[in-house]
Amino acid sequence: MENAVIAPKKNRLLSLDAFRGLTIAAMIIVNTPGNQEAYTQLDHAQWDGCTMTDLVFPFFLFIVGVSLVFSLSKRRELDGGRGLAPQILRRTLIIYALGMVLNAIPNYHPSTIRILGVLQRIALCYCAASFLFIKTRVRTQAILTAAALLGYWLIMTQIPVPGYGAGVLTKEGSLASWLDRLILGAHTYRQGPYDPEGILSTIPALATTMLGIFAGLWLRSERAAAQKTRGLMRGGAILFIIGWLWSMSFPLNKALWTSSYVLYTGGLALWLLALCYWLIEIKDIKAWSKPFEIFGINAIAAYMLPIFLLKFLVLFKLNVPGGEPIQLRIFICDHVFGTWLSPLNASAAFAFSYMALWLGFFWLLYKRNIFIKI
Repeated sequence: MENAVIAPKKNRLLSLDAFRGLTIAAMIIVNTPGNQEAYTQLDHAQWDGCTMTDLVFPFFLFIVGVSLVFSLSKRRELDGGRGLAPQILRRTLIIYALGMVLNAIPNYHPSTIRILGVLQRIALCYCAASFLFIKTRVRTQAILTAAALLGYWLIMTQIPVPGYGAGVLTKEGSLASWLDRLILGAHTYRQGPYDPEGILSTIPALATTMLGIFAGLWLRSERAAAQKTRGLMRGGAILFIIGWLWSMSFPLNKALWTSSYVLYTGGLALWLLALCYWLIEIKDIKAWSKPFEIFGINAIAAYMLPIFLLKFLVLFKLNVPGGEPIQLRIFICDHVFGTWLSPLNASAAFAFSYMALWLGFFWLLYKRNIFIKI
């Protein structure tokens, strides 16, 4: 990681920073329940379905697509993107390596360490989407995105899985799960029967990133700001409706990253981006967005550092007289919030307080013009 102290670029698209920061704030909250309780919307769907928590990761990938349009366009226009490959590959390797560092805590054994994960998927999708962006035309990108979604749907529903048959979309019986077990073995998430960021499901995840590229191209066009907002809203409505209709035969499922899930969450991402754009860039209503911009400008650090501390809070256990050792996280939640709130509300209060704590930390970095880049 380099350029740890650097001023942010002028003329940033603040609405994109706000959208990114809002997503990071949501990520911190849903990742940090104070105990084993959680409101439905602050937890992942058990399998099929989509809660607010299930929107966080696709929003991240969508934002990656939007961002790379703004970061790579000028160089692509100047020399066709020649010379960008080392920059893209370097950033990909750094993000992937950071994901492996997170996975190594506490499981660092080479025989079982998880190879894939959230940052690894972001790295792979960033890499593939960046090369598609600089090497192909928009028409080709759109065709490949549609082919990824339709092709994934077909292979997931038509190719039989040994011992299960075709079209079985369970944790054990789906084609994606079977392929993860076959190739990754014990390197899956918690050595389970599938990996939520697995091999095959990375294909439709790339499609999510490509939707962000299309949104970024639309925002970077010469159209009027109001027209851009309307276009984002209409596009979001189309994707949302198609995704919802498709989910009746190919269910919304984050772990499998189903094609319906891509379109459904992509539509919601377009709506939220349009709202941020309309409020900040058109109406100049910015006061509400400052906390999210602070998270969004320091995105990598705002993702990594809360997870590092959370791992410590979970792994460090206190000995309780007459009882089992208790996680430091649960101990703090019980003694700070549990004495006056129900377990469910105490858990939520801990999560929101944890997010506020990190907002304070990054606010201090922001005041000192410290922005961590890779």
